[in-house]
Amino acid sequence: MPIRTAVPPRVLTVAGSDSGGGAGIQADLKTMLALGVHGMSVLTAVTAQNSLGVQGAWELPVDAVRAQYRSVVDDIGVQAVKTGMLASAALVETVAELLAGTDAPVVVDPVGVSKHGDALLAAEALDSVRTKLLPVATVATPNLDEVAQLTGVQVTDEDGMRHAAEEILAFGPRWALIKGGHLPGEAVDLLTDGSAEHWLRAPRYDNRHTHGTGCTLASAIASGLALGQDVPTAVEGAKAYVTGAIRAGFALGGGIGPVDHGWRTRQAG
Repeated sequence: MPIRTAVPPRVLTVAGSDSGGGAGIQADLKTMLALGVHGMSVLTAVTAQNSLGVQGAWELPVDAVRAQYRSVVDDIGVQAVKTGMLASAALVETVAELLAGTDAPVVVDPVGVSKHGDALLAAEALDSVRTKLLPVATVATPNLDEVAQLTGVQVTDEDGMRHAAEEILAFGPRWALIKGGHLPGEAVDLLTDGSAEHWLRAPRYDNRHTHGTGCTLASAIASGLALGQDVPTAVEGAKAYVTGAIRAGFALGGGIGPVDHGWRTRQAG
């Protein structure tokens, strides 16, 4: 077999570490590898977490985050950036400033709480997310809990998802992807830029091992954008990938296990 020499598209994740490997930087890099891009990372926080929850979290200094970002972007370059856990207002504002000076699409996953309900963003940072981070986003990907945090909108049905999208778009992202996975019935998401609407539906699998779904979806979207896809195509492909990963999610430890980022490889085998 010939050795491949072409350089794959490069995607940068700016997020926290999940020591259990199911979410955060670890999920992002696994997703990027699975989808054929080169993943790079800027670490914003370290967490001690496992299948039962988050036992501790420590944010990195602003200077460390800025140095990592400049080191990667100035030398290697990026075709897309994805943000996850940013922890504090200072980190949100620093990352937003860096993104504003980078010529690449940005997927913002406005991480507020973990799968287990643990806070991953300081309450005082919410306004910085609204006014600094969302305006530089190509796509914002809040789930319904994050919608409520950012806008106060409590979504209970699909009409509510439309209203939520309007509220999120008012902060400035080009596209909003409202993730309706917490609603009953099909797993439905709404992607809109304020004019075109794309409803993405998938079966709901009876599998509790769904740790890392938000990180995985956002990273998959960023990977698609880096590969040259438009936003609707990238989101549709990401939805298909994460649906398969949820279906194949597996048990680890005594709590909620991760989605399976390598499900396509294992399925092919």
